[in-house]
Amino acid sequence: MSFARPLLALVVVTVLTGGCQSMDDAGQVIDRASLVNDLASRLDGSGELTYSADYQLTGGRAATIAQAQQPLRSAYVYPNGKVTVTAEATTECHTASGGTTCTMTAPPTPANKPAVTLFENAGAQGLVAPTVVIGLLTAAALDTDAIIEQSDTTVAGRHATCVEVERVQNAAASKFNACITTEGVLGSFAGVVNGSAVDIALTRYRDAVDADAFAVPTGATIVDQRAGAK
Repeated sequence: MSFARPLLALVVVTVLTGGCQSMDDAGQVIDRASLVNDLASRLDGSGELTYSADYQLTGGRAATIAQAQQPLRSAYVYPNGKVTVTAEATTECHTASGGTTCTMTAPPTPANKPAVTLFENAGAQGLVAPTVVIGLLTAAALDTDAIIEQSDTTVAGRHATCVEVERVQNAAASKFNACITTEGVLGSFAGVVNGSAVDIALTRYRDAVDADAFAVPTGATIVDQRAGAK
């Protein structure tokens, strides 16, 4: 999937049809679109990688995003929860009162559908999915009143491009800071997304996944809601 070219086309149309915009305004919008296209392309490209990324959340808590190919599998592990998407099932696990319950439902269709739509509880726990960041950057690019500043940094020993964004209207977050590594992995993010405070930073990246990355936690109670399940 690609977010870059459709976004650029949409922004250019906005520039050409906005009769009241000056040439300087048009240049700013195009520059903003170019920046978003670059970062969106990096994030989109990470969908073809096999990797594990460990993050530190607010309060020193930890989370992990893991992904593998052939077949495509994804996992988000966050405090008191885990979501995995494989060819067999979508599995959401929650830990409460000392026990873990995992609910299995049918896998997404098509099989390569971004798993971010299934990770709502992760956001409430302070973890943001890469495609959520793409959506926020897209909203910023289309908002001519948004302020976007770019910088470069190193996160967990890896080079990253960062953007600080303010004054975004009609978006899940009106102000945020995001860093994307050269590989296309989310390096850091800070902001309030849909009312939930998110402040994460990459602490470790590796181009491999653990053997149990997509497995149900040991001892969990399994509720299988897939069609035909017994």
